[in-house]
Amino acid sequence: MNISIIIESLPTLLNATLMTIFLAVISIIIALFLGFFTALARISKIKPLEIIARTYVSIIRGTPLLVQVFVIYYGLPQINIEMDPIPSGILALSLNAGAYLSESFRAAILSVDKGQMEAAASLGMTYGQGLRRIILPQSLRIAIPTLSNTFIILIKDTSLISVITVTELLQMSSLLIAKTFEPLTIYLLAAAIYWVLITVLTALLDKMEKRTSQHLTL
Repeated sequence: MNISIIIESLPTLLNATLMTIFLAVISIIIALFLGFFTALARISKIKPLEIIARTYVSIIRGTPLLVQVFVIYYGLPQINIEMDPIPSGILALSLNAGAYLSESFRAAILSVDKGQMEAAASLGMTYGQGLRRIILPQSLRIAIPTLSNTFIILIKDTSLISVITVTELLQMSSLLIAKTFEPLTIYLLAAAIYWVLITVLTALLDKMEKRTSQHLTL
């Protein structure tokens, strides 16, 4: 392994890592909102909303993320919807993660004892109040482990956005390899950076899970 190549390439790869982090953070925020409201639509008694939400989840879970990226970036311009590479990548990542997060939220909400909602109603709470004050705080604690897994997958999935010329970590790695002809060194360095990112995120999420559990047991 060429140490000088590592020293020369590391600053460039770390700079590209900022784009990876940007893509991941924005996509996670959008996906959380999308997943939460999709989950509510799935469990709602409004049939059209439930059908739309179920269809969205089915399509996203039933197709590869790479295909979704191509459809958004290369396909939508045929119906006069054009987006730059970065917004296209964020949209694809958000839609994909949102579908999986919705299933995590839905399963967590449904896992809370139905009797608690009945108790909330007996205290004069509306369905929305019972959901917000009683069900959601408990379901959040239940959902955190699966949410964490989706976040980790999303960070790794940002590498697929390189196919639409977004200069994130993997794309920059490919550019450096074309310059240095050191694929093993560059790819191992990129893998190490991904590993550090995911390790840090995992530690933060584990800490949040412990704090949430302690808060809810008080």
